[in-house]
Amino acid sequence: MNCAGVARYTAAGVALLTMGTLATGSLLARDAGAPDTERRDISDRYFNVTVTDPYRWLEDASDPRVIAWSASEDQRTRRYLDGLPARQPIYDRLYAQISASSPSYYGLQVAGGRLFVFFNQPPKQQPMIAVMGPEADPAQARIVLDPNTLNPSGTTAIDWYVASPDGTLLAVSLSENGSEDGTLHIIDVASGKERPDIITRVSYPTGGGSLAWRADSKGFWYTRYPGPERPAQEQHFFQRLYFHVLGQDPLADSLVLGNGLPRIAEITLDNRHRSDLVVVTVANGDGGEFAHYLIDGSGRPRQVTHFEDAVVFATVSADSLYLVSYRDAPRGRVLSLSVSDPVLAHARELVPQSEAVIVPGGEFGGEPVVVTRHAIYLREIVGGPSRVAVFDLDGHPRGELPLPGPATVDELVPLPDGSLLYGIGTYLRPPYFARYDEAHGTSTETALAQTSPVSFQDAEVVREFATATDGTRVPLNIIRHKGTVLDGHNPVLLTGYGGYSVSLTPSFVGPGIRLWLDAGGVFVIANLRGGGEYGKAWHLAGNLTHKQNVFDDFAAAARYLIAAKYTTPDKLAIIGGSNGGLLMGASFTQHPELFRAVVSRVGLYDMLRVELDPNGAFNTTEFGSVRDRSQFDALYAYSPYHHVVDGTKYPAIFMATGATDGRVNPAHSRKMVARLQAATSGGPVYLSTNAHAGHGMGSSLSIRVAQSADQYAFLFDQLGLTVPTPRGASTTAITTR
Repeated sequence: MNCAGVARYTAAGVALLTMGTLATGSLLARDAGAPDTERRDISDRYFNVTVTDPYRWLEDASDPRVIAWSASEDQRTRRYLDGLPARQPIYDRLYAQISASSPSYYGLQVAGGRLFVFFNQPPKQQPMIAVMGPEADPAQARIVLDPNTLNPSGTTAIDWYVASPDGTLLAVSLSENGSEDGTLHIIDVASGKERPDIITRVSYPTGGGSLAWRADSKGFWYTRYPGPERPAQEQHFFQRLYFHVLGQDPLADSLVLGNGLPRIAEITLDNRHRSDLVVVTVANGDGGEFAHYLIDGSGRPRQVTHFEDAVVFATVSADSLYLVSYRDAPRGRVLSLSVSDPVLAHARELVPQSEAVIVPGGEFGGEPVVVTRHAIYLREIVGGPSRVAVFDLDGHPRGELPLPGPATVDELVPLPDGSLLYGIGTYLRPPYFARYDEAHGTSTETALAQTSPVSFQDAEVVREFATATDGTRVPLNIIRHKGTVLDGHNPVLLTGYGGYSVSLTPSFVGPGIRLWLDAGGVFVIANLRGGGEYGKAWHLAGNLTHKQNVFDDFAAAARYLIAAKYTTPDKLAIIGGSNGGLLMGASFTQHPELFRAVVSRVGLYDMLRVELDPNGAFNTTEFGSVRDRSQFDALYAYSPYHHVVDGTKYPAIFMATGATDGRVNPAHSRKMVARLQAATSGGPVYLSTNAHAGHGMGSSLSIRVAQSADQYAFLFDQLGLTVPTPRGASTTAITTR
């Protein structure tokens, strides 16, 4: 939906909506001031269960009445938010503080003896790609590609990039309006000019996209989605692997791998550590099953592992293939194979399972295993914080990389001189890279470090545990002022995720949480089942038919914060997005009495129709399918949309979605808001839809800050907070209890 479409239905369209609903259906809105929404009951039969869906008509985003309804909802939300005295000061403060932050660096790649990085320099709208020498001195960095120059509006984003082995070319996926619908461009590093090789449909959520250059930098393997040869509803599935020779017509590119792969295959490629041997990883949707292939000089893939083998990661270094296996080891162990004999049955165990979890990597995580000429480095996690364990090439332990207390290491990058860069994240300090000297076993901070105008010297992090109904201990990472008095009067903002084996690890909380602390608040991150914080068993305890455990864990966290006198239900707010939006929906429908206000972004709410969404089939390996009776029973038992009860005093709710979201269908938010507005006897229910945003990836700085300002303005209003004066003093402290 473009801006013209919104404007077109702003006035006349709202009238059209009202006239249509008056003529064809009943209207009901208990939420005062909310648009009256037609209810059209449609019934579906699942096994022996009849389910009514009153707002299915809101699923069709192209329907003029749906566009008009969305516009009227957004208008109402904007009138409310823009009328709040706190909204503009919050926006101004956040934008100024973020803009005053120094550049940040991530996505490091070494190629041609140089270091390529994502270079994010506020107040520019989008991150750029820069190149510098192996000494990793950002003062010597040169911008290779700046999407802010390509499109000053800030709506063009870099999805991903891969530098050629000789460092002369960049393959870059670019997309618009947060859609993650990527087109491949080849950039000459020396001149910054674009080559004529342009390939469409190389990336899309959730399957993503990937690329690996041939060793001579004259061609590459890449992922591509179908085009007109398949029906429109199938064009974001059946991802396949092709090979392209520079200068060749992409229509002539050869298919390398794809026939026989699942419809929901997600393919990633990697040959950074040995350019003549490509590791191809194929995920079976989002449920944690992987198959691995090797492509050698012949260009033909050879399968090494299958989905049922429980191997979750593979990488090559020198003459060995290193694997992370969960077979009989739910926290992971490391196996090795000779690349000349890549038969899984011949693998030997190199590092056995320990008390820590080997991070599985995946879309939102870096490599779990990095091998250099002298050592093996394992990214591990224990309940949230991570560590990097070091082993020699025979698997003997050699200690850990130095870290500053609870931290996250999300990147490990070997350099040509034998040293290693590793990225460090903590809650109270901006991210930075340290350099580890293998020869001397020493670590020093580098200039690849972000600084921020906000200080957390007056804050501390405490780690406490809630107890779920089945006795499971749920970690809570609590960020608060030193000396916070536990008298039940603190505004608390609680968040969580609990899905896809994604772990909520320490990362800088930044200006937004500084604002919250300055207003007297406490911020809490819960490590719920369904994540990967304690390994595969922790994930499996919160997916498919066990998903209710995630919501029980979150409720236990809320009750703990109340019982420990951090807060009361009238001062407790919750926030989450995507799968965390589902968490919000399930939490406030199951326990409306626990919360005062809810912010839910790009969430899933109608769990019986998720798999019918344009991208929904990828989620069946995580949530299940209504085609399976036991999985249907579980989905229906917690599906938020189906558990909204008329006359219930729900918390005040703010939902946000993006019109170009390819990961979660915005229809979930429309339907859920309509149902809540018709049912609630409690707080107001607001919906914000951004026409230039998707799931969140690729959004411009101004959009991201505006969305944050909306959320905090809503929370401040509902909890009766005022915009505080910035502060911060003393020293950072981290304790555990």
